[in-house]
Amino acid sequence: MEPRESWAALAAGGIAGVFVDLILFPLDTVKTRLQSPQGFRKAGGFRGIYAGVPSTAIGSFPNAAAFFITYENVKSVLHHDSASYLTPVTHMVAASLGEVVACLIRVPSEVVKQRAQVSPSAGTFRILSHTLYHEGIQGLYRGYKSTVLREDLWSWKQGHVVDSWQSAVCGAFAGGFAAAVTTPLDVAKTRIMLAKAGSTTASGNVLAALGGIWRTQGLSGLQARPLAVPCWTRSAPQEGLSMCSSSRQVGRGADLHTAVH
Repeated sequence: MEPRESWAALAAGGIAGVFVDLILFPLDTVKTRLQSPQGFRKAGGFRGIYAGVPSTAIGSFPNAAAFFITYENVKSVLHHDSASYLTPVTHMVAASLGEVVACLIRVPSEVVKQRAQVSPSAGTFRILSHTLYHEGIQGLYRGYKSTVLREDLWSWKQGHVVDSWQSAVCGAFAGGFAAAVTTPLDVAKTRIMLAKAGSTTASGNVLAALGGIWRTQGLSGLQARPLAVPCWTRSAPQEGLSMCSSSRQVGRGADLHTAVH
């Protein structure tokens, strides 16, 4: 991949990530509070809808850029020696590795953001300090495995770029469908990140988290019917906006994906 293309991919990913995250942040707050174990009202309801936004504002650009630059470089390396029928596999592998790298930035930002969203009276810096003091750096990476698993499944919808409006429409449908399919993993991720230190859920075991939700809330808890609407409505425009935005930055030759969900 040429240096100029790398910088274009990095800029496109970063700009699209920041643009989408900040615009749709209120819907993300609603989703987090609906998924939280204490319930929507006790988590803050509609109060402090922008709680945690500093964490997102700081983490969005490097997070999205990390995905794009990793994805584009891995894809260009694998594409040289691969047959045309292996192109979908190449995209999937590149997207998966991109998510693994991006989550190194995304997860700490997500942990602080989600804890701020369910504790609107506590500031972002205070939550960060509290997490580091009581849990150390590993506390910021709680939920890394569940996040990577969820994002890898999400990223497999990766494809070729078409016109901007087509990217927006296809991205909206793909993002909405992926959100519905990965809702159980999204709920598990939220529960792991918000769990009290030392609890079983806080250990980060995805299957244990899913099992706990199943035992206490059943299928409705895993599918989170009340949050299906905000999850869908946030993801659909998010994918559409991000694909359209980044397609204008990179041009017709690049592939698109949003590194924020």
